[in-house]
Amino acid sequence: MKSIVMMAAAAALVAAPAWADSSGIKVEQVWARATPGAVKSGAIYLTIINTGNTPDTLEGVASSPVAAHADVHEMKMVKGVMEMRPVKSLTIEPGKSVVFQPGGYHVMLTGLKAPLKEGQSVPLTLTFAHAGKEQVTASVAKVGAMHPGDMSAMPDTHAAPATSPNMSSMPGMGH
Repeated sequence: MKSIVMMAAAAALVAAPAWADSSGIKVEQVWARATPGAVKSGAIYLTIINTGNTPDTLEGVASSPVAAHADVHEMKMVKGVMEMRPVKSLTIEPGKSVVFQPGGYHVMLTGLKAPLKEGQSVPLTLTFAHAGKEQVTASVAKVGAMHPGDMSAMPDTHAAPATSPNMSSMPGMGH
């Protein structure tokens, strides 16, 4: 009898880690671009991986203390025109991942309280249907970065501000 109880206890201990991480949602490579000057919007990029056995849905962004609003958006070409639209929810299938990257899905930060500066860390809380709230931290790369490792060796504090209009310096564009 004693050995049966010990075997049951051992089985419960072995099962505990799988139960504790039952959602299977992992968020990796969380990064943002630095924002120039007085721009009041920015973007955060990341990769969501579902290692579980059931789909989960990103229902939105609960918050980020650096901005008044944080929402999931998608940029895509429609009839030769780049469009950006809010995304209410995004399902991540088991064994699949969704990459948020420039020109695609991203977390849009609006009403920035201060510019995002290279080397800064930006906290963000994502809300999933099954995994619940997931707190992540974005590392801020240089202005115009196209991938998470796009950091300058040393910030150029003497760079002149951009004076010509381009897509990346216009509010809401270049994300």
